[in-house]
Amino acid sequence: MRRWLGALCLVSIVAALVQGSLVLPPAQAQGEGPQLVIYSDGSAFIQERRLLELKPGLQEIRLTDVPAQVDPSTLSFRSLTDPAGTKVLEQSFEYDLLSTASLLAKFLEREIRIVLEDGSLYQGKLLSAREDIIVQQPDGSLSAIRPDKVREFAFPSVPEGLATRPTFVWQVEAAKGGSHDIELSYLTGGLSWSASYVLLLSADGRSLDLSGRMSIDNRSGTGFSGARVKLVAGQVHRAAAPRYEGLAYAKAMPMAVPEAAVQEQPAFEYHVYSLARPVDLKDNQSKQIGFVEALGVPADKFYVYEGSAGFSFWGTPQTDPYYGADTGIKSVRTMLSFRTGEGGVNEVLPAGIVRVYQEGPDGSRILVGEDNIGHTPKGEEVKLYLGDAFDLVGERVQTDFRRLGDNAIQESYRIVLRNHKDDAAVEVRVLERLFRWSEWQILEESAPHSKLDAQTVEWRLQVPAQGEAELTYTVLYRW
Repeated sequence: MRRWLGALCLVSIVAALVQGSLVLPPAQAQGEGPQLVIYSDGSAFIQERRLLELKPGLQEIRLTDVPAQVDPSTLSFRSLTDPAGTKVLEQSFEYDLLSTASLLAKFLEREIRIVLEDGSLYQGKLLSAREDIIVQQPDGSLSAIRPDKVREFAFPSVPEGLATRPTFVWQVEAAKGGSHDIELSYLTGGLSWSASYVLLLSADGRSLDLSGRMSIDNRSGTGFSGARVKLVAGQVHRAAAPRYEGLAYAKAMPMAVPEAAVQEQPAFEYHVYSLARPVDLKDNQSKQIGFVEALGVPADKFYVYEGSAGFSFWGTPQTDPYYGADTGIKSVRTMLSFRTGEGGVNEVLPAGIVRVYQEGPDGSRILVGEDNIGHTPKGEEVKLYLGDAFDLVGERVQTDFRRLGDNAIQESYRIVLRNHKDDAAVEVRVLERLFRWSEWQILEESAPHSKLDAQTVEWRLQVPAQGEAELTYTVLYRW
């Protein structure tokens, strides 16, 4: 199917394009590059200026070199040279692009010419191109042609309504002729950005160096030269049918060029990153720009064992003694945390993926884990899950379960942590989800706990090298 969709009679098509109305003069771009406000959801608000020659009276203006994923309802055309005297009576966006498939669809019930790989010629009325290509020849007979046997299609003309490139079309009435400085603005898809971070962890796990990059991805269908780019961090609510007015604040953003490569500033309930200098964004190109560096940031590497993971309070008494009793979880998670703000990474961090490396004894670096973070303002703690510790093992066993009448349950557990490291004692944070009922009380425990939330408690146990530590506790549930 792909083969015959790509098989074109190039001579016939190109000749028709040259003779037809699809050959359009390109618009001349104004000296100042376009402004792009790019959101992480794959959309962007574009403002650009073009220099166009208008004649007095009614005329059609066609602009190519535009994104293929434009939202036509957001398109705005305004003459800065004569705003009052230049009126847009009608505008449209042509995106029915020239291709073999679109030509075949337009030529149903019309004459075409087909040449097969063996040189056979078929000429007649095209009746169908769904699966096989069905042609009615001049004598009335029908021929069904397999698409993979076609070498060439020939069409006598270019049908109306097909464009070689996405095109903006306006019906404009101008009071003054001559050169007009035109401002265009619109929303489009195909432009997105994301943040990524590289952390270099010290050998002892107590500090880290962080660098962040912004990756801008352009798949809009056109390139932008000398673009002034702003990247919006935050979740912007979008209506089902977005309107240009909904992003009016983006148009009013100041365009001061900062000294740094990227300048961060608040805007409404979001954070906006402005690139210091204009950039060229080619179509189907990804570009990376550094925006944050922090050295010697205090870090905390720690371990977590959560043997009751996956079980939660259902809202009814859990009287089944086997519910959550044997989860089979033995892995101990390796975690890393650091803070933003003063004393840490003194920047807001947009959502993105974080890759953590550590330098080995021979000076080489290895990837020790990666995780995603959400949008993080200053003054918050960032926690990263790096993977499971190879030399740490946990074991959780239910040692007792009792029904105490119709309204109470008593349950006991033993948790054992084993450390197979040769020369390092570690602290392990043991998390337990008290999932059987909302009202609970710990009656006995071998170490003091901390209550993290309504259903979660934590113990911190020291586990010696080549040794183990044990925790026991008994909990009472009432309802």
